[in-house]
Amino acid sequence: MKRIIPIEGPYRLKAVVQSDAITIFNIIQRERSYLSDWLPFIQFSKHVQDTKSFIAHAILQRNAGKDFLYKICEVDKLIGLIGTKDTDYFNKHTELGYWISQEYQSKGITTKANYSLIKELFEDLKMERIQICCAVGNEKSIAIPNKLGFTFEGIRRNGEWVSENKYRDLKIFSLLKVEFNTQQ
Repeated sequence: MKRIIPIEGPYRLKAVVQSDAITIFNIIQRERSYLSDWLPFIQFSKHVQDTKSFIAHAILQRNAGKDFLYKICEVDKLIGLIGTKDTDYFNKHTELGYWISQEYQSKGITTKANYSLIKELFEDLKMERIQICCAVGNEKSIAIPNKLGFTFEGIRRNGEWVSENKYRDLKIFSLLKVEFNTQQ
């Protein structure tokens, strides 16, 4: 996979590097209450070392060709993350996950970031199916697969662990390569 994927205008995806950990952690700290509404991992990001460990694992995954984590950038400013999860090369499918800083939401950037990464996954990695799972009630996140032509497949009950004895249902969306519109 490419290390830099253009989006549109001043935006691009760049492969995460270890030095991004402090910036990512600082965004999490600054927006902790906002991000924790929908991102359960926020509760485990208590120290810079937690984020450094996460980035180290992401780099190992990239180097092994398993999964790919990108920072969403406005020019060179990190404003969010997007990446693949549980990529299955034999069956040619993967799942996408993403988040963007609060001040950059509702500007279409995350939709464009997903579109660019999806295009790369279908063309470069020859994926056949891409899945996005969104927490029930997270309307901003749910809007993204809807805008990109994904098909709603159903609800994964108790699909995401939130905290001790608390789970959240997930809406499952998928897009097949033959359904992907490269003219967006």
